[in-house]
Order: sequence, then C-alpha cells, then structure tokens
Amino acid sequence: MKAVYDRLEEDRHAVLLVEETNREYIVDKERLPEGSKVHDWFEVTLQGDKIISITRDPEAAAAQLEKVKSKRRNLKRNSRGSRFKRK
Repeated sequence: MKAVYDRLEEDRHAVLLVEETNREYIVDKERLPEGSKVHDWFEVTLQGDKIISITRDPEAAAAQLEKVKSKRRNLKRNSRGSRFKRK
C-alpha cells in the first residue's frame, strides 16, 4: 500500500497517510528509512491496524511531483490575472 509522510508531531512521531485505507498511522520517526522527509512516499505493509514494514517509494514521489507541476502549469496558463488593481 502507498503512504505519504504527512507531518512530524512532537519531534518524534511521524504521521503517515495510507491511501487505500484512507487513514493516518502514527509511527516513531526512527522506524522510517534514513533520510526520510515530509512529503516522501513509501510502500507500507499493514497487519491489522499496525504498519509492519516501511520502504521508500521514489517512483511514487516523482509521479506526485510531476502531477503538482502539471497542475501549476495549467493554472498559470489559464490565469487571466487579478481583478484587483495595485496601488
């Protein structure tokens, strides 16, 4: 299952959002692969309500980054500017 590293709480708990279950799971940040950062994507294995394995998924991270860039390009291309005038 795919999961994204959403945030760090209390400087020691990583919050992972799992797509398939649409739930968040809290794990000690030491369980994450070394060098993990917020917004990184992982492949996780669940057993019941617990995450039993976490591995980095660089392809999913690259796909999400490209998706965001594409949306930004579309927004800029379709922008007609602001209706408000600057003083």
